[in-house]
Amino acid sequence: MNRTLDKLRRRGPRLALVASALLVAAGLSAPAALAADDYTQSVTQLSSTQLQLNFTPTTPALYVDVHYTGVPGVGQQNVRMVNGSGTWRTTVSGLSTGNTLDYWFTYEKSGPQYDTPHFSYTVGGSSTTVAAPTFSPPGGTYSAGQTVTISSATSGATIRYTVDGSTPTASSTLYSGPISVPNSRTVNAIALKSGSTTSAVSSATYTIGTQAGCPTQSDTPNFGPNVRIFDPGMSAATIQAQLDTDFNNQKDTLTAQMADRRVAHLFKPGTYNNVHDNVGFYTSVAGLGQNPGDVLINGDVTVDAFNASDNGVALQNFWRSAENMAVNPSGGNERWAVAQAAPFRRMDVRGGLQLYPASYGFASGGYIADTKVAGQAASVSQQQWYTRDSQLGSWNGGVWNMVFSGTSGAPATTFPNPPETTLATTPVSRDVPYLYVDGTGKYRVFLPSLRTNASGPSWANGSTPGTSAPMSQFYVVKSGDTAASINNALAAGCNLFFTPGVYHLNQTLNVTRANTTILGIGYPTLVPDNGVNAMQVSDVDGVRLKGLLFDAGTTNSQALLTVGQSGSSASHASNPTTVQDVFFRIGGAIAGKATNSLIVNSANTIIDHIWAWRADHGNAGTYGWNTNTADTGLVVNGANVTATGLFVEHYQKYQVIWNGQGGKTIFFQNEMPYDVPNQASWNAPSGVAGYAAYKVASNVTSHEAWGLGSYCFFDTNPAVSSYHAFEVPNTSGVRFHSLLSVSLNYRGTITHVINDTGGVTPSGTVPVNVVSYP
Repeated sequence: MNRTLDKLRRRGPRLALVASALLVAAGLSAPAALAADDYTQSVTQLSSTQLQLNFTPTTPALYVDVHYTGVPGVGQQNVRMVNGSGTWRTTVSGLSTGNTLDYWFTYEKSGPQYDTPHFSYTVGGSSTTVAAPTFSPPGGTYSAGQTVTISSATSGATIRYTVDGSTPTASSTLYSGPISVPNSRTVNAIALKSGSTTSAVSSATYTIGTQAGCPTQSDTPNFGPNVRIFDPGMSAATIQAQLDTDFNNQKDTLTAQMADRRVAHLFKPGTYNNVHDNVGFYTSVAGLGQNPGDVLINGDVTVDAFNASDNGVALQNFWRSAENMAVNPSGGNERWAVAQAAPFRRMDVRGGLQLYPASYGFASGGYIADTKVAGQAASVSQQQWYTRDSQLGSWNGGVWNMVFSGTSGAPATTFPNPPETTLATTPVSRDVPYLYVDGTGKYRVFLPSLRTNASGPSWANGSTPGTSAPMSQFYVVKSGDTAASINNALAAGCNLFFTPGVYHLNQTLNVTRANTTILGIGYPTLVPDNGVNAMQVSDVDGVRLKGLLFDAGTTNSQALLTVGQSGSSASHASNPTTVQDVFFRIGGAIAGKATNSLIVNSANTIIDHIWAWRADHGNAGTYGWNTNTADTGLVVNGANVTATGLFVEHYQKYQVIWNGQGGKTIFFQNEMPYDVPNQASWNAPSGVAGYAAYKVASNVTSHEAWGLGSYCFFDTNPAVSSYHAFEVPNTSGVRFHSLLSVSLNYRGTITHVINDTGGVTPSGTVPVNVVSYP
């Protein structure tokens, strides 16, 4: 967030190497290996300038090729390895301390050829990290007990495991052969090797036997003390008093921004007169009708630069939302002056919509979806904005990057002057699950249908298409729940409804059942403790995640959220997993650490509005280059993944790494890290200065993106530079539209926008624009 304007079959072995190299050069890949126990691989450091790469296939191979990058001054190398007693070896020279080698293997197995995932090794580093264990069969639901094999791709590694859901340590049970899983349980494992860093924790949840489904929950649940439920029979004064009390608690940028207080305002169907809901931090405001018009607010739902300390700007107005209601604004215009992580969804604004503070100060949002605005939507001082599947009376304004898809009333594409980019439709979308009250007073969760080439709100011609599920199928998570109780509910077949609160997790939440819905209100915050990964979603159909904040714990997690297991390849085109209004924070409230925030391995996943943020400010002692450490915000390995509304900021390496084929991004906003101490700390493995904000892997042959901005503000050391903001393969199937880079207050520079195209960022906080690439 910018606060700185205010301050992938070969015929024979002889042809295999050439064919393999051509495949790689063309960005095509052979089928991925079915299991990591096909092989082991390792690196031996021979000297300060030489490494030996080792690959031992389980089934004897006719050939093994290795591909690598990272030798200074040398491009990608594709080498036939030498077989010695079943282990294939190659020596890499020309390295020096600090160089990072990125490498992967192509190997023959019983005729077909396979590719491995990528691995990396840093020369002279203190240690390598042991590959995390994998499970065969994977976690899931089985009619009978299973015999489970656990393995690590790291040669010589030992494995320790637990079966009670606890986090394994070096003193946990030693894995020595397949283990029996006779009944439902979660197996966690780590891999260790002397001289190397212990792997991340891997988890697999096994549900054994025929399941009756979720034990019946209440259809009129107790949502706990942090959920306010209003109905039209209440007096306006009573409602307003509660709204004002909550706002006063959640208002202040200096004290409430990193506090633990969470709240939701839910309005039952009906009309509410003279209601004015000023929306503070960690506050969700939503109507409980099946459609937006079922709840009418004659009044306001407002976000502004509320505090004297804001100095008239809205650059820190994070973590608040409005959803599923009609508003007849008291002054003719609704005001929603926000920055990141503040979605405005399923709203019927019967007037205008002002997306800037009353002071006309800067704002750094934002996101609208499935919404109607009868009048003009005005961004004015908003630096960037994305509007999806909506209907506007008109649009006015824009500073750097205004993007629209499937939105009537949106301006034509005129980027860069004005800086507006419009797609007639959204290629694939699915609106969020939401809570509502039916005609009998029972609570249900509506599950909208998948849309392709959508335009306009899903409810424009009546009710949103879809199905609904009763709350009897949802386990309501509230204060006192633990990772164990939540996992038990998931294993029993329940969906989850998270109420506002902060939830510490001492084990990974394992989502293994297809079509599981996990819905949060009031910014429920999941904090992984002791280095566990917060949540793992299996490679299954139709999981919906909405309304969660993942806040990294003080012991490093390998990932906060992972969708699909590594190597996932099933198609989910007809029923994808959706990740919507899901936010990630590293530092700020606590000194959090996580190598990656979101890893997407499942094909066809829809990422619809995320903000992954490594904090640049917050509580004392919670942020700094060596404090809140985090490599990458988003890693996409799955094929045909779509991102609509992608905000990723301040990570210490690549902000986004896209390895999957067929990806699409509509709108991307990024700031590089503010606190880079010096250039040597921030040079990419390729040897160029800095890490690109958005990197598409060299083997990718199909990817398209629209409306992307990356900004630098190297405040700690303005001498730092980045060679480019976007790094992509030069191939006709990889296409980018409407890109820009900016140096904020001329603190550091970005030399090119994309690859070698686009000039160096000038002074004056002036964008460098590229209309299309290539």
